Amino acid sequence: MPTAIVTGQPVPGSSLESDLRALGFEVSTAPDSAGTAALLAAVPADRRVAVVDARFVGHPHALRLGLTDPRFPLAAIPGAVTAQPAGRQALTSALAREAAAGGGTDLAVDGLVTALDADVHRPELGSLVAAVPADPQARNEARQAVAAVDDEAVRLKSAVKSRDGFFTTFFISPYSRYLARWCARRGLTPNQVTTASLLTALIAAGCAATGTRAGFVAAGVLLIASFVLDCTDGQLARYSLQYSTLGAWLDATFDRAKEYAYYAGLALGAARGGGHDDVWALALGAMILQTCRHVVDFSFNEANHDATANTSPTAALSDRLDSVGWTVWVRRMIVLPIGERWALIAVLTAATTPRITFCVLLVGCALAATYTTAGRVLRSLTRKARRTDRAARALADLADNGPLAGFASRVLPARLGSPLLVALAGVAVLTVSLFSGVTWAPVAGAVVYALASGQALARPLKGALDWLVPPLFRAAEYGTVLVLAGKSGVNGTLPAAFGLVAAVAYHHYDTVYRIRGDAGAPPAWLVRAIGGQEGRTLLVTVVAAVLTATQFEVALTVLAVAVAGLVLVESIRFWASAGAPAVHDEGEPA
Repeated sequence: MPTAIVTGQPVPGSSLESDLRALGFEVSTAPDSAGTAALLAAVPADRRVAVVDARFVGHPHALRLGLTDPRFPLAAIPGAVTAQPAGRQALTSALAREAAAGGGTDLAVDGLVTALDADVHRPELGSLVAAVPADPQARNEARQAVAAVDDEAVRLKSAVKSRDGFFTTFFISPYSRYLARWCARRGLTPNQVTTASLLTALIAAGCAATGTRAGFVAAGVLLIASFVLDCTDGQLARYSLQYSTLGAWLDATFDRAKEYAYYAGLALGAARGGGHDDVWALALGAMILQTCRHVVDFSFNEANHDATANTSPTAALSDRLDSVGWTVWVRRMIVLPIGERWALIAVLTAATTPRITFCVLLVGCALAATYTTAGRVLRSLTRKARRTDRAARALADLADNGPLAGFASRVLPARLGSPLLVALAGVAVLTVSLFSGVTWAPVAGAVVYALASGQALARPLKGALDWLVPPLFRAAEYGTVLVLAGKSGVNGTLPAAFGLVAAVAYHHYDTVYRIRGDAGAPPAWLVRAIGGQEGRTLLVTVVAAVLTATQFEVALTVLAVAVAGLVLVESIRFWASAGAPAVHDEGEPA
């Protein structure tokens, strides 16, 4: 149980101690800085500890935001500060300095925060009150301010993301926030709701796989229900501040698992329906397009979030457009975010056929990808950003080069050109070879592509458009699997290819969320074991050239199982470990 130390003289009529106990703290009191230091030293090192000024006046949710969020080692609001085990030493040192300097109760907390030699998270309180009144009149005014603001209404509103899509904002969040509160009051956790959302989506996929009209209608309804739960889990996490490492992993992966499992269900349903339609190539194409869209998002954000002098006329225009209400919603809908996308898929599933569903989805996602990528390219060309070494390292990790590319960069020491141009040349050669009609041409194209992959990362990815290198590599690898599986002519090859791309895509998503949590890329042994993106690309072209069509199907299946097994075991090990970052995914615009 975390410990809260209330420092200073008690204030008559204060509900501070009861509010802290309601938040799960064990409460102790100390008259001054020296007594606070003694109590702090007695708290076990593995506990969260908070120091709160006895004169504090404010909303309970302000205390909750400041003292219970597990994502930050140190956090503070006016009159209160908290430290997790990682921040205890900084808090103890600052308090010792305050005590040695003879700091009074008026400095025991706010002065203590100022004295901290570490980064302190300060949550946005909005209309919530958190104050340390200096006299009875100020205390009375602060209490009136507390009474004037509905703490629960603010808490409920803050559970909803401030920036969300049109469909989510107007058709889901108005009631899902109340569902989140209902879950919180019954002790349900975000992870349980996330799991319920996954199970609902899997049932929806199973209904779609029946191939019947009733199954398609049920699948559409259940897909929307799964999305409601998907919104609820994040709102529940924000409502109750229940962030966890396991929750980060579940939330980061289940959205993609749900969507891609549903694609597979639609493909199975099309094959089993009256028309016996084979849409596996469309399903795989939709998965590839959506994954590449996400990689564009991730790469652009990683390249620019800590860049210096990071301004551009295009970004300024975008900010001005955001000040015009209707343009905000139009722009959010154009990119076809997850809410709009799932609503589109659900309605089309219930009303049309899987082939129509996939065709509309592919066209919509392609237009959205063109719009977002073009805007980001324009921003990159017009901004004067200087990218950091961290950004270059993140982009290199996202590229997912393996040992073959590393060998190529060593045997070809000459630098052939800018990273993006080299990558484009390699992808172009690979693409031409795949459609040449010559059996061994894809193998030669993959060799050239592997050499280009190594050369592309021979220099730090700090160019204006170098963030496009990882999405190019994703499109090249996934596209190679799709083209060769489609050319095999064996019914089971495309489903096997779907499984392989899904396994590799999971590895790439896992890499993204590790980088986001400042935990670095997956271990080098894992990248070597699964070959790197260029190694897998070359391997698929070789087995396609050497084996018969039926054997190629078996090889893809074996490769999919092997990759999935390795990346899942390592991913689960990492996210279940104590060293994994305590984050909660806020969702991607795409």
